[in-house]
Amino acid sequence: MKGLPFIRYVVAFMAGIVLYDQLPDFYQLPLIAFLVGSGLLLSGLFHNWGKVVKPVQIKSGVGALLILLALGWGIIWQRTASNCPDNIIHLTDTLRAYEGVVAAQPESRAKTFRVELELRRGKVGRSNQPGRSEIPHWQSLSGRVIVYLNKANQPMPRYGEVWLVTGAPRPIDPPLNPGEFNYKRYLSYRNIYHQQYLRPFQRHILGIEPPSRITQLATFVNRWADSTFIQQIGSRPEFGIVNAMILGVRDDLDTELYRAYSASGAVHILSVSGLHVGILFNVLTFLLGFLAKRPRGKLLMAGLQLAILWFYALVTGFSPPVLRSAGMFTLLILARALGRPQQLMNTLGASTFFILCFDPYALFSAGFQLSCLAVGGIVSWESSLYQSVTFPNKWVDKLWKLTVVALVAQLITFPLGVFYFHQFPTYFLLANPVVMMLSGVLLPLAMAALGLSWVPYVNDWLGLLLQKVAWLLNYVVTQTGELPGATWDGLWLSPVAMLLTYAFIMSAVTLVLTRSKLYVWASCITAALLAGVNLWDEHQQLNQQKLAVHFLPHRTAVSLTDGHKSTLVSDLDSNDTRSFDFYLKNTFGQWGISDLARADVRTATLSNVPAYYRTNEYALWVWKGRTLLLVNKLTTSNWRLPAVVDYLIIRRNALRNWNQLNGRVVARHIIFDDSNKTPLTDKLLAEAKERSIACYSVRQMGAYVTELE
Repeated sequence: MKGLPFIRYVVAFMAGIVLYDQLPDFYQLPLIAFLVGSGLLLSGLFHNWGKVVKPVQIKSGVGALLILLALGWGIIWQRTASNCPDNIIHLTDTLRAYEGVVAAQPESRAKTFRVELELRRGKVGRSNQPGRSEIPHWQSLSGRVIVYLNKANQPMPRYGEVWLVTGAPRPIDPPLNPGEFNYKRYLSYRNIYHQQYLRPFQRHILGIEPPSRITQLATFVNRWADSTFIQQIGSRPEFGIVNAMILGVRDDLDTELYRAYSASGAVHILSVSGLHVGILFNVLTFLLGFLAKRPRGKLLMAGLQLAILWFYALVTGFSPPVLRSAGMFTLLILARALGRPQQLMNTLGASTFFILCFDPYALFSAGFQLSCLAVGGIVSWESSLYQSVTFPNKWVDKLWKLTVVALVAQLITFPLGVFYFHQFPTYFLLANPVVMMLSGVLLPLAMAALGLSWVPYVNDWLGLLLQKVAWLLNYVVTQTGELPGATWDGLWLSPVAMLLTYAFIMSAVTLVLTRSKLYVWASCITAALLAGVNLWDEHQQLNQQKLAVHFLPHRTAVSLTDGHKSTLVSDLDSNDTRSFDFYLKNTFGQWGISDLARADVRTATLSNVPAYYRTNEYALWVWKGRTLLLVNKLTTSNWRLPAVVDYLIIRRNALRNWNQLNGRVVARHIIFDDSNKTPLTDKLLAEAKERSIACYSVRQMGAYVTELE
């Protein structure tokens, strides 16, 4: 990586960040790295002091990288809110009320407003611990809380509002099903550990004190742009796509339209990100290119580019992905204006380094990872692939260039995309070049529509043109998404398989570019290892036999899995795809289920289960030599089972006290699903502990999964 120093720096810095994430309590490791690095750096400098011709300073280089590793560890430790002693996560007294300020732009959901509150102080009361004060008092408190405020005819909260909230937030739940999205970890990377659902009467607005005037301005501009687009565009589908692409707001985006973008491989266009900044940068470079030939034209061109790019960042409400990309392109624009040599990979490394200094947890963001990979892949491979085929026709050549960009970006990001989102768009090469071309028209057109919104007639024509371009973009995406087999869904990559996939891609691409025999062997070895990992996973899935009682809020969900087939018995409405996708879809994807049958626990019989008996009070079935009893009621009749059952599943508050089971049923395993009320389940669990009864609650312990041999 000669000539790319920031690539080395940022890799060492990221290593320190990852080290803290994996081993936060082993502070000795960064301390040792800092001491050893300082020793090597000073030793190398002293050894070469006074030499006219200095050799390659390996010691000093390694020492500097070790110091950067320690620096990465130290910065993320300093940026971790839980390390502050007054953070809410350390509170042991009972929190009765707290004061906080709206610290980010609120989001509108179907029934609630999602608000991020920055805590200032809290009113704490009596604690169960001896020695604690019993008189409620106010004390300093820090941290952030996600608050879901019931709309109930309430106006949208404003950035900077100071709230007095009664009640206490609760810690965010960890994932309770295998493979479920880890929302707790996602929010912890934003230093948020608690959430609370509020009724309007639980909060009082004390005033407005914006934490940042710049953010307040960005929020105001974002709202102004939203109202401007409403007046200019009018129709909801087109307004929804413009709002998502320009402002990062998806509230007005239809669910079916979003699925079409996902199926066509163009869903990335709906999230304001580095791609949008890159498109805007390229369009501006093309439109303002004539200035570069004039005296001081480069400086004027750079000034206009920076003004428009940062105006776009302001319009998005200073969205973090846009800020990161705007920072990278700012370095690139300044380098061009000052006539400095441009190394795009080094610029990417420099911008990534400074971004991580400010926000080290950005490293764990899927958007940040995908953006960096896409830009790095395009910078490294796009030129070689583009030049491998030439077309005499100018427009065909431009289409080929867009296709190459889409191909390289998809190639470098698809393993990570499959790892996070478990799907692959089959027709991405068909849709993405057109989507990028139309986006290249829509983005600057939207900026012009905002900038000239005060000019009569011109704003109407720009709004009409913007609406037509958005309609055409939606039409192309919708038609592509409706093609047969548009989405390859249900994919799953383990971390090891993902890393091996990247190793194979890197080896294969390097082989094509260098024709070196070394990379033939590297490609073959990584391909063999990847095949071995996949075959082993396939073998385990083919022979699996699982019984699972899943966590599904306030519902029942039991699955019987044999190989790649599974039967899900639940009371989940078949139209409630959102709950299934969030809580259960990833579980079956992780298990490699290709044939999922669904049955309603209230009405259906299980035709594929050898022995099954159902009444209004209970359902009994035998599967793989195990007996499963699912109890609905214990109060209306005196039914009893003469034999011991293997698994007793309690649902719908059927069990009120443990004496109800006496003389009725004996079970080896007792499981409470989440259709039972939480206070009742907690009471029964406490009594079970006193009586030495072994039982399990999916609400408290997560999904109950057992392997049947």
